[in-house]
Amino acid sequence: MGHQETPAMPEQQNIEYKTSWHDDYLKWICGFANAGGGILCIGKDDQGKIIGVANYKKLMEDLPNKIRDVLGITVQVNLLVRNKRHYIEIVTEPYSVPISFRGKYYHRSGSTTSELGGNALNEFLLKKSGKTWDEVQEFDAKLTDLDKKSIDQFFKSALKAGRLPNDEKLSLKELLDKLRLMEKGKIRRAALVLFGKDPRRFFPSMVVRIGRFGDSVVDLRFQESVEGNLVYCLDEVLNQLDRKFLIRPVSFEGIHRIEKEQYPTAALREVLLNALVHRNYMGAHIQIKVFDDRICFWNEGKLPDDLTIELLKKKHSSRPRNPFIADACFIGGYIDAWGRGIEKIINACKEAGLPDPVFEENSGGMLVTLFTRQTKGETKGETKGETKGETREKILQLIKENSNITIPEIAKSTGLTVGGVEWNIRELKKKRLLKHIGPTKGGHWEIIE
Repeated sequence: MGHQETPAMPEQQNIEYKTSWHDDYLKWICGFANAGGGILCIGKDDQGKIIGVANYKKLMEDLPNKIRDVLGITVQVNLLVRNKRHYIEIVTEPYSVPISFRGKYYHRSGSTTSELGGNALNEFLLKKSGKTWDEVQEFDAKLTDLDKKSIDQFFKSALKAGRLPNDEKLSLKELLDKLRLMEKGKIRRAALVLFGKDPRRFFPSMVVRIGRFGDSVVDLRFQESVEGNLVYCLDEVLNQLDRKFLIRPVSFEGIHRIEKEQYPTAALREVLLNALVHRNYMGAHIQIKVFDDRICFWNEGKLPDDLTIELLKKKHSSRPRNPFIADACFIGGYIDAWGRGIEKIINACKEAGLPDPVFEENSGGMLVTLFTRQTKGETKGETKGETKGETREKILQLIKENSNITIPEIAKSTGLTVGGVEWNIRELKKKRLLKHIGPTKGGHWEIIE
């Protein structure tokens, strides 16, 4: 009693509402403890409206002990009252050690609590132990498992960038020590990712798959796979794209033939480098899909919980999933500055006169889409006579019929890409015809008359 009341608001990252108590809600408390902490309110509906809880006296006696006995943690259990309606707030602080519920681990991400398993659980447990995946020593690996050609290429790049001293000759072991890629004579996973002769022997998903498609993903025309370490893949994937997958628009100045890049190399290289450095190496392989009007890069690995797509586009601190790989890439001159990768991609597209790229979380990973000089809104439907104005009218009509419609649902109904829908919605917002109310997940659209 006497505790400050939490204002009514929709459920979000660190707040969950329940109308009554059920022991299964210990999962939510477990999820809060394993993430950034949070509040579970008993006696409120989904919008935060107080409806009250009848058995509040018994819950106040039982809950602290039950949470301590089952989860092994201590939380604040506060009884609050408003308009003679009692409700309970369970305040959970984040824990530095992993917390389990009935032998399973749960984690809060966005406004959902989910059970961790497989690669996600491995990554979570490593993080809680103070380690990252690329920091772990690979005890079966030897120096002979590293490719000398890739190391020499990296060393030359590092000298050129001025991030390694050129007045001393380093042995392989000394170089790995300087890059923090060895510990007590054992090779870290990061070294195999960067320089491995056959990294797939240790990590089967060390491959980049490239596909050339027609109008949709069901129309696969041809594909290639690039296998190898990060240093090799960075060059070879760009070579494959240039030779086989991308076209060069041709123009003439007098009698001289001028070939232009379909996409700026700087943007392609930065997107690929981000995918290689920040991916989850225990997950699926990197996928690149090339269409007539766009190219899509996907890598497994979600953003940190406190980093959104919008924040990603602004100046932000760098928190790489694989810091040992990222550090080595910085020393090697592959990364120019921390946290500027997205900015470089956007600027390269802008300087080339291309539409803004689209960044989105998709299927447990990051999807980056670059567009050709064709406007993003000009998709298959529009090239058959449908104007941008008609497309936006269709989007507004769909929203008028269902204010909770999602962008993927709009894309499916209109035949646009997700990126095309996002571009049209941005234009509608600029013209003050449309706005979004509430959080990204769970909010709704409002048409401005």
